[in-house]
Amino acid sequence: MDDVGYVEWLVARKPSAIMNFLRVLSILLAVCFFILGMMNPIFLLLALAMVAAAYFVSLNAQIEYEYLYCERELSVDKIMNKSKRKNAGKFEVERMEILAPMGSYHLDEFKNKTYKELDFSSGTENKPEKRYVLYYDGKDKVVLEPNEEIIKAIKSIAPRKVFTD
Repeated sequence: MDDVGYVEWLVARKPSAIMNFLRVLSILLAVCFFILGMMNPIFLLLALAMVAAAYFVSLNAQIEYEYLYCERELSVDKIMNKSKRKNAGKFEVERMEILAPMGSYHLDEFKNKTYKELDFSSGTENKPEKRYVLYYDGKDKVVLEPNEEIIKAIKSIAPRKVFTD
């Protein structure tokens, strides 16, 4: 079979309304506490705390996931605010149970089992559905939004575990 060596794909997560609200709220509170800090120095400490809170909230407001398929392994990295990178998970193709589009009838046998759910997709429903579900090692249910190249690469290694409906 044709073994694809390296494929990468970047998916941007839909910004959460709550995170956007918290970011604006923390910035507004920082400004208010700074203005009040001119009268009382205690408010300057609160302003610094709100600046720190705004930084951490903005760090998690813009999230992207990068999928890297290399040598029979799918690695997912979480990129926060386009500056910090964190490894979110590694999934070996040999330990994968199934990879199928979300809502596929191939996933019916896994519905009544308890899995830890990991969502590394954009978080939006598309027409047609672009998100895939990967059941991994009897423990994890991973929601991905891979491109055709990644699906083709995984299917070349494990054709009986990958479905495209």
